[in-house]
Amino acid sequence: MLTDVEIAQNATMEPISQVAKKVGLNEDDLELYGKYKAKISLDAIKKLENNKDGKLVLVTAINPTPAGEGKTTTMIGLSQALNKLGKKSVVAMREPSLGPCFGIKGGAAGGGYAQVVPMEDINLHFTGDIHAITAANNLIAAMLDNSIHQGNPLNIDTRQIVWKRVVDLNDRALRHTVCGLGGKVNGVPREDGFDITVASEVMAILCLATSLTDLKQRAAKMIVAYTYDGKPVTVDDIQATGAVTLLLKDAIKPNLVQTLDHNPVFVHGGPFANIAHGCNSVMATKLAIKLGDYAITEAGFGADLGAEKFLDIKCRQAGLNPEAVVIVATVRALKMHGGVAKKDLAIENLEALKAGLGNLEKHIENIAKFDIPSVVAINAFPTDTEAELQLLNECCQKLGVEVAISKVWEKGADGGIELAEKLLDILENEEAHYHPLYNLDMSIEDKIETIVKEIYGGDGVEFTKKAKNKIKKYNEQGLADLPICVAKTQYSLSDQASLLGRPTGFTVKINDIIPSAGAGFLVAISGDIMRMPGLPKKPAAVNMDIDEDGKIIGLF
Repeated sequence: MLTDVEIAQNATMEPISQVAKKVGLNEDDLELYGKYKAKISLDAIKKLENNKDGKLVLVTAINPTPAGEGKTTTMIGLSQALNKLGKKSVVAMREPSLGPCFGIKGGAAGGGYAQVVPMEDINLHFTGDIHAITAANNLIAAMLDNSIHQGNPLNIDTRQIVWKRVVDLNDRALRHTVCGLGGKVNGVPREDGFDITVASEVMAILCLATSLTDLKQRAAKMIVAYTYDGKPVTVDDIQATGAVTLLLKDAIKPNLVQTLDHNPVFVHGGPFANIAHGCNSVMATKLAIKLGDYAITEAGFGADLGAEKFLDIKCRQAGLNPEAVVIVATVRALKMHGGVAKKDLAIENLEALKAGLGNLEKHIENIAKFDIPSVVAINAFPTDTEAELQLLNECCQKLGVEVAISKVWEKGADGGIELAEKLLDILENEEAHYHPLYNLDMSIEDKIETIVKEIYGGDGVEFTKKAKNKIKKYNEQGLADLPICVAKTQYSLSDQASLLGRPTGFTVKINDIIPSAGAGFLVAISGDIMRMPGLPKKPAAVNMDIDEDGKIIGLF
């Protein structure tokens, strides 16, 4: 069997202008980045505002395991299948970060015969959006430190600087640093640190902005530090708003590429769901809704992270109304949640599967809390047995949820027909009445506790003294009515990565709360989650290379 990158390299792509025509875009609407990539102009986006809305479908998953779930692959294959059935389906998805690409997770352009191409470009520098976000974030950091160096006219307390520098790589050595060393001419020494770019609030505002003007307004409100008397200092206060927006003037435009069978895909924005809000840009999602009868999008990691943030933050802010949810699972991953080691996953084990099914059941129950119908997509593997698939089907039937076997990795569009047909049946016969999980006028503590109890299944929340002090501060600053973005391990419904399946009897510890005033939410840091990942013992990068003909090997 060919690898993902080999399949992508063997693909024949259509010129992106031809792909654009399939959804009514002409060459004047495009800003070309070579033959196979383009950005959509802001004028074109404005022109489409009065188009009729298509139906919005979210693809999410169970909690991930090393066995893999194939959420992005399923999303792409589903859209391919819908198009094969004669429906006009458009995908809106996130663009990959270089950190996990060179680390452990691999790329994020799908896999097998359900891919987005040009795969190598998408997984590497693409159109430079993430570099622009990195530059904008670090310009803010530089102007902040310069203000302090130039006499500190804003009275900034260097012990209360909350803005970190970023780089789009996994680099644990940069988590905690000291800057400004080397004498008086080199700035004011202080503790600092780096986050990965996708955790930057700049990424968040880019993905939640609805226009360049909205982006500028959000940038202006981002809090970077506090004064000695406890007042917030914003990007506008350090006079960086215009320059930051300027750096993002092209990055805000959604990117258009294609599936292996030449259907349109918008790939734009890439926040992680475990440390950020985990959804592609609002502008790309709205484009997909305006240009397709069916807009298929995803949210990162399991439904406890990406889907919850999609529904409680993105949809609430952007006025989106999702009409169905696809929950992706694999027999292999559910057996891992039931206690099976990765090396033993090929062996039929109904007891382990039964034990792991609690994880899927919880996610199904959670989606129902938002009053949206769902369908379970089983991303099939050759090792799945009939008995295991039957048990899975019976579990979902008891919960009143349809199940479809997906073989899109192996068969592309043909492998997603069953899933597409069941989704269409749901969209035709079941009504969604989407609403967020909690009201914004609840206290910060109550909103966090609601997420923990209702979505994670925990008994309650423990707030550290630091978190309690932050809550008091944000209440005084008028930030208490913002939604909550929990930074939490993706591997468990709890805040402890080792608690697989459907754990009970746990509390979630909130260590810190960080304001994202520009993005419009508060980030609650739980457990030992970090906003700068590290590389594994054997990074994926060690297997990557390029030959003299420009052929890339080792990329997922």
